[in-house]
Amino acid sequence: MTSRREFISTATLAAAGVALAPLAACSQERPPATPAASAAPPKPFSGTLITRTIPSSGEKIPVIGMGTSGSFEVGADAGERGPLRDVLQAFVAAGGSLIDTAPTYSTAEDVLGDLIAQTNTRGKLFLATKLSGVTGRDEGLKQFNDSLRRLRTDKVELLQVHNLRDTTTQIALARELKQQGKTKYTGLTHYREDGQAQLADEMRKHKPDFIQINYSPVSRGAEQTIFPLAQELGCAVMINRAFEDGRLITQVRDKPLPPWAKDVGADSWAQLFLKFVLSHPAVTVVIPATSKVKHQVDNLRAGTGALLDAKQRQALIAALA
Repeated sequence: MTSRREFISTATLAAAGVALAPLAACSQERPPATPAASAAPPKPFSGTLITRTIPSSGEKIPVIGMGTSGSFEVGADAGERGPLRDVLQAFVAAGGSLIDTAPTYSTAEDVLGDLIAQTNTRGKLFLATKLSGVTGRDEGLKQFNDSLRRLRTDKVELLQVHNLRDTTTQIALARELKQQGKTKYTGLTHYREDGQAQLADEMRKHKPDFIQINYSPVSRGAEQTIFPLAQELGCAVMINRAFEDGRLITQVRDKPLPPWAKDVGADSWAQLFLKFVLSHPAVTVVIPATSKVKHQVDNLRAGTGALLDAKQRQALIAALA
């Protein structure tokens, strides 16, 4: 699934009522900072990430994870990979663990695997990848073994059937690999609301350890069936597209933060959007992607302190209507 292309509000500027700089659509680069923006550097990460329990095992994981779609799809050039190494190290240093990737995310698995090896961080990570776009057991097994090679590991923590492709065969393979110790958990994914009815059917049929689905203040379809069903079946819930591929950040770029943002310790819109997602009790972890440390730190800060109460959730929904 596609993730935010590095759209994020500057810490404290919105609270002061200053308009954000124009954002370039579908770009990972932000416009040059204005003098006013330069006067308000992002705050360093501090605090302890909230953790939530994986229902099928009782294991706890931090609520802020990291995606790799788009952000880690780069070449071998040191200039491209250097910032991603910093992003990974900042994530681990803050206590983050779950990183989601896929063999169909171009070079993402290769880049991630290389950077994990360079930073010697494998033991601190919860790696999630996918059986993606394959049909039949043999194709699935070959792809999984390629993923292990690309990720430079002998196992992953979570293996997901991506977008419900050949679900019955691929989830059976994932369970076989789980029995072999090649993965710890199995999962199913989708990224659009029009796929949620099928996802619900497959959840009932296969009862996976994890499901991954889109959710944001403007895409709340998962609240109707997916979240209650996940709670009923004991599935952990991973959230993608929390920023609607950057569109939410674009929408609020000229708006000051609501006065109540300070009550939940948020000083950016991105933090509010992530805190909204995490304030639903069914949600286990959210996976924003970034290629810049300052955005990584901002994302991580959303996983600390207070979350949104019911009144604040409704206020954020109304602000985006």
